[in-house]
Amino acid sequence: MSLVRLLGFATLQCGCVVGRYLELASSREVIYVEEKGAECEVPQHRRNHALPRRFSGAVPVVVVARAS
Repeated sequence: MSLVRLLGFATLQCGCVVGRYLELASSREVIYVEEKGAECEVPQHRRNHALPRRFSGAVPVVVVARAS
């Protein structure tokens, strides 16, 4: 398990809540599904899983809260 820094949260159009994190060891941004939306039909959106890089780039992520 690596150390990460929270960059912010976002709610996707499907209702899923994702968190954006910066992996400190590699400076890589990771998008992690915190909660799956009740009506979400996207199989890649699984609670407590990171979104694949190729898939997360296609999802518009809008930061609605920022960590200080």
